[in-house]
Amino acid sequence: MFTTLIEPPQLHLHAADPDWAIIDCRFDLAKPDWGEAAWSAGHIPGALYAHLDRDLSGAHTPATGRHPLPAVRDLAVSFGRWGIDATVQVVAYDQGPGAYAARLWWLLRWLGHRQVAVLNGGFTAWERARLPVSRVGAQRAPRQFTPAPAADMLVTSAGVAAALAAGELSRGQMLLLDARSAERFAGENETLDPVAGHIPGARNHPFALNSDSQGRFLPARELQRSWEQALGGRPAAAAVAMCGSGVTACHNLLALEAAGLSGARLYAGSWSEWIRDPARAVARGPEENG
Repeated sequence: MFTTLIEPPQLHLHAADPDWAIIDCRFDLAKPDWGEAAWSAGHIPGALYAHLDRDLSGAHTPATGRHPLPAVRDLAVSFGRWGIDATVQVVAYDQGPGAYAARLWWLLRWLGHRQVAVLNGGFTAWERARLPVSRVGAQRAPRQFTPAPAADMLVTSAGVAAALAAGELSRGQMLLLDARSAERFAGENETLDPVAGHIPGARNHPFALNSDSQGRFLPARELQRSWEQALGGRPAAAAVAMCGSGVTACHNLLALEAAGLSGARLYAGSWSEWIRDPARAVARGPEENG
């Protein structure tokens, strides 16, 4: 069973196995149709396509961020339609580093499915390994997916606001780790959200730190050293991952699991939901506590 990462040759051995489901999650925030077009032009044989906006996110409301979580029932229907049940090993991939594939990885785990891994290096690594590519539309027989959502994997905006008011962020009782780039965290060069900055007391841990120059996750020992430093002696359960909209935060959660550090939670609404309420505090500038 693969529960964090899988290498291209390992996936190739099982690509035709009916009890393995491969999901292509390629996406571009600036060009939302690009990923599906890329899937049509060539994909891992047997891979189905999951669209970030349409399949891996719910409907926007005035109170939500850019990529709210799908309703549990809708997500379970999608998983069943993709031929996933409790017996299936799922592998998600995207164009490379895993930022979008990690969203599917987390969603499946949230609903109780642990047999899910991200292809290390994504489609780029698959092609680099000279493994076969298909242009034929894939099909899988539907299965019954029974969700078992884990509420303890999530933190809400209200929960973050309460922790901020109680001083838990300043004391490090809640370690809010923002996966955005240092520039966006500081409130500089903000191109996606109408308000720039970060939640007061949050720390910055860009998700790009988890990967090498080829978009592959760092070895487990390197990830462990990096994340133990970020945690500062706290258990992983003290960490809450966030980003702009709850997508790349999942990359940090996957890296923690790959490092053997379990228990961190997701602030799914993240920055784009936090700023929906103008009464919520906003900070600008670099991280104060290093």
